Amino acid sequence: MNERRAFANDLFRSQLIAVSAGSNRAKGDKDPGNWKPPLESYHCTYGRAWISVKSDYNLTANQTEADALSQMLDTCDS
Repeated sequence: MNERRAFANDLFRSQLIAVSAGSNRAKGDKDPGNWKPPLESYHCTYGRAWISVKSDYNLTANQTEADALSQMLDTCDS
């Protein structure tokens, strides 16, 4: 099974989150360097989930994405 199929069918680390149609359209295929959840209180959770997927699938991040994720993690409680 290729990696794309494995990701799409991953039921243990699912990244599907129910959102409004507007939020879904706004995000599209943008990474955190180009889109953040509108609720700042959700930035920590979103950033951690994004990093988890990157780690699980050995994916890289460009500098803009990494900087945005760092800012999101700065919103987490210690």
